[in-house]
Amino acid sequence: MGFAAGLMLSLVSAPLVIRHLGDAEFGRYSAVLAVVAIVGGLTEGGVNTVALRELAVARDRDQRDRLMGDLLGLRLVLTATGVILAVGFAVIAGYGPSLVAGTALAGLGLIGALAQSLLASVLQSQLRFGWATIIDLLRQIVTTGLIVVLVIGDAGVVPFLAVSIPAGLASLAVTIVLIRGSISLRPAFHPNRWLPLLRDTAVFAVAVAVNTLYFRITLVLMSVVAAAVETGYFAVSFRVMEVLVNLPAILLGAAFPIISRTVWTDRPRFEQTTARMFTLALMLGTLISVALVLGAPFAIEVLAGSQGHPSTAVLQIQAAGIIATFLASATGYPLLSLHRNKETLAANLVCLATAIALTLALTPTWGAKGAAVSAVSAEFFLAAVTTFALVRRGGVRVPLIEVPIVLLAGLAALGVGLAVGIHPAVQAAVGSLAFLLILQLTGRFPAEVRELLARRVPGR
Repeated sequence: MGFAAGLMLSLVSAPLVIRHLGDAEFGRYSAVLAVVAIVGGLTEGGVNTVALRELAVARDRDQRDRLMGDLLGLRLVLTATGVILAVGFAVIAGYGPSLVAGTALAGLGLIGALAQSLLASVLQSQLRFGWATIIDLLRQIVTTGLIVVLVIGDAGVVPFLAVSIPAGLASLAVTIVLIRGSISLRPAFHPNRWLPLLRDTAVFAVAVAVNTLYFRITLVLMSVVAAAVETGYFAVSFRVMEVLVNLPAILLGAAFPIISRTVWTDRPRFEQTTARMFTLALMLGTLISVALVLGAPFAIEVLAGSQGHPSTAVLQIQAAGIIATFLASATGYPLLSLHRNKETLAANLVCLATAIALTLALTPTWGAKGAAVSAVSAEFFLAAVTTFALVRRGGVRVPLIEVPIVLLAGLAALGVGLAVGIHPAVQAAVGSLAFLLILQLTGRFPAEVRELLARRVPGR
């Protein structure tokens, strides 16, 4: 429900920004956000996830306080360093004085946002997902409200890049109120205690950065080697994907505290949960991919305000990557629980190199479509490698037989939706229902969904 509400807010803010700035300026705006987001991914992913894992198993208050203090100090130092590097990159890349200033402002917002996300791991470790959702919605409400004000005031790019500062401070304040008293909020600056944490977080930091920000890397490279209008086309498609790629982490991350506990204390339950995560991720990723391919023309028309916009084809290509994003998350969290750091690092470094190489090779000729192909290819490569590592090195069985079956069901549902030939939104709805019906007819409709429906539908 929280994700759906956030999506509705995005439907208000995103079209306003895109239409107000135009394709070229929106591409420049998105490139700066991508640079800052990459810094956030490199300094956030590993720290937050390791914090969540350790807080889920730690029972001693002093141990939790010391861990959080060290992580807060480490977070502030890493993020501040990353923001300085981001500003330096903007200068070297020739973004111009205004965008360099915008990069610095967006970086300040990043510091507050990442501090809040680390503190929010306390709520997640306690399975208080309701409050975590409310805080995230508050941030999006503030962001949307400020964007509306800036559009009305005919603001330029730089003020839009500063929106993250008040939005991050608002969510940080509420988070502090909720967790105050349950854990120490004082950062500790002890570099000798940071080294073990860095060794534990650096590997998964790369994994999270590539898993969630691979197409941001593509966008940054496009801002340097591609035409501004092609960067804009990709940026419009990226705005849709930016919302959807958070969904696997929201859904599958909710199970992370559970598998972190059971991996050492209840191995059968860990393996059963991991297998179900894999299957459900495959099904949900395919469902969203089918709906997005069919509904892409409508989504782009809402955002860009025109039919037949070039971003439609780009989004349809990127839609396939949603499946890989779900699978990479479903196998990445169990690998982290097993402390398989070397395998995770190797997979993500090769995947990152693949994304960069393909972007540089395909973008000059194919433009935004080439960038989309490179991003999707890198994500599928990551999903394949992490699945292989989980099976071979982690000793966990995953139901690989379900992959071709579910993908064939998705292709069949896609054909049904295209055959309708009416409005793209109707096609997306028909294709989604067809996919669910095929799962039901083949006996693969998730039992978990049936159980939830039975609980909530009167008379069942």
